[in-house]
Amino acid sequence: MPNKSSYNSYVQRDAAVIWHPFTQHQIEPFSIPITRGEGCWLYGENEEKYLDAISSWWVNIHGHGHPYLAQKIYEQALKIEQVIFAGFTHEPAITLSERLLSHLPKHFQKVFFSDNGSTSVEVGVKMALQFFHNQGNTKKRKIIALQDAYHGDTFGAMSLGAPSSFNAPFQDMLFEVEFISQPNDPEACILDMKSKLTSAPDEYAAFIFEPLVQGAGGMLMYEASTLDALIRLAHEHGLLCIADEIMTGFGRTGKWFAMDYLQEKPDIVCLSKGLTGGMMAMGVTCCSNELFDSFLSNDRKKTLFHSHSFTANPLACAAANASLDLMEKEETWINIQRIMLSHQQWADSQRKHPILHNIRQQGTILALDLQVGEATGYMHPLRDIAYQYFIKKGILLRPLGNTLYILAPYCIKNEELTLIYQALEAFAEELRLTY
Repeated sequence: MPNKSSYNSYVQRDAAVIWHPFTQHQIEPFSIPITRGEGCWLYGENEEKYLDAISSWWVNIHGHGHPYLAQKIYEQALKIEQVIFAGFTHEPAITLSERLLSHLPKHFQKVFFSDNGSTSVEVGVKMALQFFHNQGNTKKRKIIALQDAYHGDTFGAMSLGAPSSFNAPFQDMLFEVEFISQPNDPEACILDMKSKLTSAPDEYAAFIFEPLVQGAGGMLMYEASTLDALIRLAHEHGLLCIADEIMTGFGRTGKWFAMDYLQEKPDIVCLSKGLTGGMMAMGVTCCSNELFDSFLSNDRKKTLFHSHSFTANPLACAAANASLDLMEKEETWINIQRIMLSHQQWADSQRKHPILHNIRQQGTILALDLQVGEATGYMHPLRDIAYQYFIKKGILLRPLGNTLYILAPYCIKNEELTLIYQALEAFAEELRLTY
């Protein structure tokens, strides 16, 4: 078994050369070395283990080290690992596109490949803006988004996120986006949308949203009827609607996609995270033939000029096809329903808890707010205390300020869920005694 000195060696070597994401290294100078994963568990150098309650940033929907996914990537690597996707194609990309479209509403007919969630959002925005530009309509340039939105960390995606600590240093460099009230206040949100659209009806090109659950904004949940009303208003005023399903896609909300709860459907959908089961980096943006056809022209300037070196990477496509194989199994949906029921039962048992407030659920996503004092939000001082507490308990939870959430792989067992619930209750009890 590896010894403590080799563990410390990894920690020190990492600290000497690596800059980690979303990390304040003055406060968190060291990172935990992980050597392998199995199911819901991550294992360290000395076989210490951590229950991955957040699917490693919401991507490992089938768990870690899944042999079927690994086998399919291996098989593909023996055939073709990478090929330029301009002027060439390959079977894994074609099959994946066909299969994705078969699970989306029928008006989605084209798939554009990219490499991550932020880029899939950027592609969606570029599609929407250039759709009008290609028709000679240069007035439609404005975009509407939701308060507390988060759509990624590239400059375009940052522009779509409400002003926050995520984008504050760059705020004066971002393009203008108009934000309407948080949708868990339906009346104010819908009134905001109406006001903007009636004041400048010819200037808005798109409305972008995270359907039903706003993730990084604090797992804020809202009703499908509210989003239906907003999409209806947008369509009545000629806007294209972009659904950011990067987190909510592939069963997270209890259906294939969050849009499946809606009567009104978006025009563009952005997918990533669970798309490949967490095995490879990939994003896709899907749209209708009508939107695609607006780019067809003998004028090359009407082309959608967007790509990256690894567009439709065959290994990532193989991983995504394998993940869809697992998603299409009855067993996966039985597990999703089991997790939903478990969350619901625990949430019901904690409704009057003095510390665990606003317990909310959408599908397999469970979230709550730690109510201690008046402060709230992403920079809440409890964040670091909670993170370290659960790590010491062998549970990976990554709080959003004073908001805790569970977004586990679908293979998680009921006894593993119970470990998380019990740790939440124990932490809340410590807070009660302290505060």
